[in-house]
Amino acid sequence: MIRVLLVDDQVLVRAGFRALLDSESDITVVGEAGDGAQAVRLARQTVPDVVLMDIRMPGVDGLAATRQITADPELSGVRIVVLTTFELDEYVGEALRAGAAGFLVKNTQPAELIQGVRVVAAGDGLLSPSVTRRVIERFAAGTATPAAPRRLAELTEREREVVALVGTGLSNDEIATRLVVSPATAKTHVSRAMVKLGARDRAQLVVFAYEAGLVRPGWLP
Repeated sequence: MIRVLLVDDQVLVRAGFRALLDSESDITVVGEAGDGAQAVRLARQTVPDVVLMDIRMPGVDGLAATRQITADPELSGVRIVVLTTFELDEYVGEALRAGAAGFLVKNTQPAELIQGVRVVAAGDGLLSPSVTRRVIERFAAGTATPAAPRRLAELTEREREVVALVGTGLSNDEIATRLVVSPATAKTHVSRAMVKLGARDRAQLVVFAYEAGLVRPGWLP
């Protein structure tokens, strides 16, 4: 059973998400929070698999709550999906940097929301790759020329290539096709890169790719 925590300051939004998710046999809503402070408390109490986190809330916002949850060792298995009203929300990039596994636009189709929860609960990240890439390109374009993180030297040449392709939004299967290797091999390279870089999920690999200069805004697959 996939355990979900809903975080949004609008009661009707939470009610709609709860009704949708609870109708699925493999998903259950274990709590609701109306602000970031309550979200952190409930996350520690319920230890959900997935948190659907609104960003713009009064008091402690979703960005601060995301940082607190992802920094807690006891919540290392919790995956956060940021909910946003606009595809190019300026805070989404910061949420991904803080450790969010991806994001969903609030007006997404019900089937996509349910599938997104299942995908993230299974350990995958970076929902809606093409849209997420545009968000990351937006905040990357506003930063100075990136300095290569220290851990970049720990990657092999092939791993750097794979991280760059992840940064453009490619899936493991697409990376395998691009590099003419098996999907299993591509997955192995991605997994090893995540371990070496201490990345929680693919979303953080994307952020790393931009910050390390492995990929720049406008580099499309």
